[in-house]
Amino acid sequence: MNARVMHRVAVGTFLFAATLLTGACNKEEAKPAGGGAPAATPSTTPNPAAPAAPAEKPTKIKIGVMNDMSGLYADLSGKGSVAAAQMAVDEMGGKVGDLPVEVVSADHQNKPDIGSNIARQWYDVDKVDVVVDVPTSSVALAVSELTKAKNKVFIASGPATSDLTGTKCSPNTVHWTYDTWALANGTGKEIVSTGGDTWFFLTADYAFGHTLERDVTKVVEAAGGKVLGSVAHPLNAQDFSSFLLQAQNSKAKVIGLANAGGDTINSIKASAEFGIVAKGQKLAGLLVFISDINALGLKIAQGLMLTAAFYWDRDDNTRAFAKKFADKNGGKMPTMVQAGVYAGVIHYLKAVKALGSAQDGAAVVAKMKELPTDDPLFGKGTIDANGRKRHPMYLYEVKKPEESKGPWDYYKLVREIPADKAFRDPKDSECPLVKK
Repeated sequence: MNARVMHRVAVGTFLFAATLLTGACNKEEAKPAGGGAPAATPSTTPNPAAPAAPAEKPTKIKIGVMNDMSGLYADLSGKGSVAAAQMAVDEMGGKVGDLPVEVVSADHQNKPDIGSNIARQWYDVDKVDVVVDVPTSSVALAVSELTKAKNKVFIASGPATSDLTGTKCSPNTVHWTYDTWALANGTGKEIVSTGGDTWFFLTADYAFGHTLERDVTKVVEAAGGKVLGSVAHPLNAQDFSSFLLQAQNSKAKVIGLANAGGDTINSIKASAEFGIVAKGQKLAGLLVFISDINALGLKIAQGLMLTAAFYWDRDDNTRAFAKKFADKNGGKMPTMVQAGVYAGVIHYLKAVKALGSAQDGAAVVAKMKELPTDDPLFGKGTIDANGRKRHPMYLYEVKKPEESKGPWDYYKLVREIPADKAFRDPKDSECPLVKK
C-alpha cells in the first residue's frame, strides 16, 4: 500500500471514530437530569389518535354581583344587592346538586370600561357563571354584550334602559325588575291623564337618561301632550340650579326627572329650594326608589308619583323578606333592585338545577324562559322571548308626613298595572330574538 492510500485510510478511520463519538455525546445530552431514559425527540407529524384534553370540571357555581358600591347608586343597589343574592343562595340550600354556590362582588364605579374589565376577569379567570344587578345602563349594555361573547349569563336587575330587551337584546341576558318603557307607561301616562300635558326633562346624560326621556316622550305625545324641551346634566351632578332655571323658564306644567339615585335626590332638594312646586309646576320622579324617599323625608317628597315593581309593605311575603333583609342591612328596607337580585338568583338556580349544568349560558337562559317564575316577592310570572321578565308594576303616591305610621311607611297604592300591560309587547321591541 503506497503512502497516499495509507493516508486516506487513516483520515477515513479518524472521521468515522469522530462521528461515533459525537453521536454518543448527543445521546448523553438527551438524557434527563439525574439519569433515566433519554428525552423523546419532538415529532413534526401530529398524532391523530391523541385524545383531546378533557374539559375542566366545575367545582362550584359562582355568582358575581356587580354594581355601584360607593357612589350615587350605592343605596339602591350596593352592598344590599350582595346581601340579597346571598339570601337567595342560602334559601336554595347553598348548593345545586353537589356544587356549592359562591357569591362574589365588585364595584363598577358607573364606568363601562371598568364594568367590562371586571366581567372579563370574572368570566375568563375567576370562573364566574352569572353576573347580576349592574345599575347604570351604559355599563349594563357593555356587560350584556361581553356576556353573550363569553356564553355566560347576565341577570339585569339594576339598569333601566329598555334597549336591553329591544335592539340590544341577547340570548344570554334576562332583564328582571323594571325598565324605561314600564316607567313611562306607569308614571308618565298617569300624570298626562291628570292634566300634565306639557313637559320639560332634566335628563342624566348617559344611556339610561336618554332612553327614559325617549320612552316618556312617546307616551306624552301619544296622549296629545307636548314636550317643550330638555336639558342634559352630568352623572352625579352636585348643582342643579342652572338646569332647574331652564325648566322654570319653559313654563311646562311637568318637570320630568329622567335620572335616578343621588341625582334624583339632589334635583328634588334643589327644586324645593327654588319653590318650583309652590309656584305651580309639578315634579315627575320617573325613577324613584324607597331609598330616595328615605333620604329626602316625607316633608319634601310628599305627593310624588312613582312606578315600582316592589314595595316592602305590599303583603305578608314582602314584609317577611324585608324583615330578614333589614336585619342584615342596618334596618334598611329593600329597594326594588335588591328585591330583583334576590328573585333573579332564585330563578337562575332553579334553571341550573333543572338543566343539570351552568356551563352553557345561553342554554341556562333558555331554561329560565321555559320555566314559569315564582317567588315570594314578585309572585308568578314569565320571561318573554326578548329576555324581559314580566310581572305586575305598581303606581304609588308618596304619603304626607301625617299619613305615615312609622319608619319606611312611605307609599300608598294608586293602582296595580297587570303583567300583560306593565311591559312592552315583545313584538314591538325590535329584538331579533322575537319571531315576527
